[in-house]
Amino acid sequence: MKFVDEAIIKVQAGDGGNGCISFRREKFIPFGGPDGGDGGSGGSVWLVADEGLNTLIDFRHQRSFKAQRGQNGMGSDMYGKGGEDTVVRVPVGTVVTNVDTDETIGDLTRHGQRLLVAQGGKGGLGNIHFKSSVNRAPRKSTPGTPGESRELKLELKLLADVGLLGFPNAGKSTFIRAVSAATPRVADYPFTTLHPNLGVVSLGTDQSFVIADIPGLIEGAADGAGLGIQFLRHVARTRLLLHLVDIAPVDGSDPAGQVRAIEEELAKFDPELLERPRWLVLNKADVLPEDERQAAAGAIVERLGWTQPWFLVSAIARENTMAVCQQAQRFFEAQRVAAEGRTDMLPGDVRLRGEPPQE
Repeated sequence: MKFVDEAIIKVQAGDGGNGCISFRREKFIPFGGPDGGDGGSGGSVWLVADEGLNTLIDFRHQRSFKAQRGQNGMGSDMYGKGGEDTVVRVPVGTVVTNVDTDETIGDLTRHGQRLLVAQGGKGGLGNIHFKSSVNRAPRKSTPGTPGESRELKLELKLLADVGLLGFPNAGKSTFIRAVSAATPRVADYPFTTLHPNLGVVSLGTDQSFVIADIPGLIEGAADGAGLGIQFLRHVARTRLLLHLVDIAPVDGSDPAGQVRAIEEELAKFDPELLERPRWLVLNKADVLPEDERQAAAGAIVERLGWTQPWFLVSAIARENTMAVCQQAQRFFEAQRVAAEGRTDMLPGDVRLRGEPPQE
């Protein structure tokens, strides 16, 4: 199935029904008086988050959604029936923006969460509301108000705890295959990953988190080079970024230079991403002799002046990959403890810098 993470739709709420002008006319009741009922309210348009949906591809085929109009009022004090609401299902993680004003209307982050995007019009008043002591036979009613209409931009931001960053062929897809049941395509050419992939890392009972693999970035991505930075929105919600780097690129490029290049692209897209916890994962250690791995990794870390945690792994051989996940789980536990305001720290607290423990 094609992955679609943006869509433009138009929503139209139902108009309210018109009020009725009517008079009671029955035999032997000469002064029946007004009995025109009110019009019914128009239906509204709602968006509902559904965890069963993964993309916005359905909106490629249907872009317009309209709710039912309210029924007009009738005689004999009969009010019009209200129009039925229209409910549109969207994936969890959808951000809704008004195209005309560029205002964010809402963010659907939980299954079943509802968002009103177009309010139905109110029904008009019948002439029963206009009778008075000086106007016993009013010939006046009001029309129903129109329902809201607007054009919306739907933007899907995947809900993940960990996001993977890196150049093409840094081994991000191989890494997510090694630590989860996800099976993204892997090949030995750039831009194998064409759309984001999600995987669930399970470390035991009640110990799991979601990891997101996005297409690789290259220098100049902010200006449209490669696949651009259009998929960086999918790491906007993550709590931790893993920056994967090929420790010995076959083209002879500088791993430290690749890290700096991606940092520049992140700064152009959203400077806040650079402030987020970001760990360095030096991948493809298996291509180097064992006695050279630590020295090569240490040289890269020293050149970068890296102060956050870093890891030396081989995703294809699954060496030290679970150690990264275990440290990430401890990091999330520490965040949870801090959010609860507790002062006691969990055992095995994630370290702030230096070399990780080996498996």
